Amino acid sequence: MTDQPLDRSDPEAAINRYSQRDLEQRRHWYEPAAEAYARTRPAYPQALIQEVSERAGLRPGSRILELGCGPATATVAFAQAGASMLCLEPNPAFCELARRACLAYPAVEILPTSLEEWPQETDGFDAVLAATSFHWIPQEIGCSASARALRAQGSLILLWNMELQPSSEVHQCLSEVYQRHAPSLDRPDDRQSRLATLQTLGRRVENSGLFGPMVSGHVESELTYTTEQYLNLLSTYSPYLQLEAHSRCALFEGLGDRIERHFGGSLRLSLLSAFQMARKA
Repeated sequence: MTDQPLDRSDPEAAINRYSQRDLEQRRHWYEPAAEAYARTRPAYPQALIQEVSERAGLRPGSRILELGCGPATATVAFAQAGASMLCLEPNPAFCELARRACLAYPAVEILPTSLEEWPQETDGFDAVLAATSFHWIPQEIGCSASARALRAQGSLILLWNMELQPSSEVHQCLSEVYQRHAPSLDRPDDRQSRLATLQTLGRRVENSGLFGPMVSGHVESELTYTTEQYLNLLSTYSPYLQLEAHSRCALFEGLGDRIERHFGGSLRLSLLSAFQMARKA
C-alpha cells in the first residue's frame, strides 16, 4: 500500500504526512533511492492486475491515466495487455527509469509532471490508475481530478504493495540492532494495522461522493531477498530515507551482519498486496 511504515495509532494523520509535503519535496523524495526502488520493489501480483482489468472492462486500446508511475512498476503489466497509457511522474529519475522500462510499448507516454501541474484532460480515460502512489497526492486534488479525467463509468484503480515484512523470529533477532541505531523503526509486523490503513485510504474515495461503491481485495505472498537486496529495499522506504546518513549506514551494517550470521544471507518476506476500485458516479 502506502510507503510504510505508517503511524499505526493514527493512519489518517500518517497518510497526510505524505500528501502534505510541498510539491518540490515530493518531486525529489525518491531520487537517492530511485535505482534501488526499480530493482527491489516487488511487482504487483498478476492475479490483482487481471481482476481489476476484468472489473474495469479494460481491453486492448483502453486509455489509462497513471498517477505517479514511478519506475513503471505497474505500468508494464497494463501495457503488455495492450492499454494506451499516459503516465504522470514528477520525479526526474523515475521518469528516466520508466521510459527505459517501456521502450517496447509505443502506446505508453511518460510525462515529467505531477497531477497538480498537468493541464487536465477531461472525460478522456477508461481508467485512472495509482499504484502505491495515491497517498502522495493531496486529498483535495486526487479524487476530483481523477473523476474529471474519467469517461462515464470509468474506473479509479488503486493498487498497493505494503512494506515487505520479515517473520517474527527475524524481527526479534534484528530488534537489538534497531534499538541501538533507529529505535523508532523497531516495529513488528501488524497485519491488522496494515489492513486498517488500506481501509482509511479507501474511505477517502468513498467519502468524496464522486465514485460509486468501492470493491477491494488483497492477496498475500512470500518472496526471498538476499541480504544486499533486503538492505537496498529498506533504503527505498520513506522512514529509512529520513534517517541521517551515519545512522542509516550503522543500522544497515548491523542488520546485514545479523542476517548473514543468523539467517544464511537471505530472508523470506511476506507481502500484502491489495486493490481498491470504484466507478465514476
